[in-house]
Amino acid sequence: MTKTQLPTNLVKHTSKNPIQKFLIGNFFSTLISLIKPLNADSILDAGCGEGFTMNKLRENGLGKKIEGVEYSKESIDFGKKLFPNLTIKQGSVYDLPYKDNSFDLIICTEVLEHLESPTKALKEMLRVSNKYLVISVPNEPLFMLSNFLRGKNLSRFGNDPGHVNHWSPWSLKKILKQNGIKVKKIIFPFPWTLILGEK
Repeated sequence: MTKTQLPTNLVKHTSKNPIQKFLIGNFFSTLISLIKPLNADSILDAGCGEGFTMNKLRENGLGKKIEGVEYSKESIDFGKKLFPNLTIKQGSVYDLPYKDNSFDLIICTEVLEHLESPTKALKEMLRVSNKYLVISVPNEPLFMLSNFLRGKNLSRFGNDPGHVNHWSPWSLKKILKQNGIKVKKIIFPFPWTLILGEK
């Protein structure tokens, strides 16, 4: 399998590009700072990919119980090789395999922009959370502009081929509020928007 055939999330997290490494490092340090004060014992990563975020949480001593749900069997297979100690179940963010109020915190990073029905996914995450949600998406139009300026996806004006939604901080805040999520904090680790919400 060539690098271009690897899952895009895996390519993103294993890039040797110093700018990419800096941006992802900054994102993770911001995410950890946001989550740490919540003292969440149980954490679910909805749409966890290969488990990079879950591994960062574990490295930073967050959560006594951390689980992930991922739709792509290919990503799960890579995740089991990279992080064999993580618990990743195959499933959909539209139908999480857990009872109501199962986790103190639901994390969903870089997922909503790929979904045809983000409202359905948000309602399901809200059902499984007993208190907090942390959501991140590309901060548009800055994300597309930054892609374009560094020569990525030029024919699509910087748009990632897998993105079907383009969230500004205001449109993301609006859809969260419409689904009964109280927005407690918004942070902007460039080029993403990161929101802490509460039931």
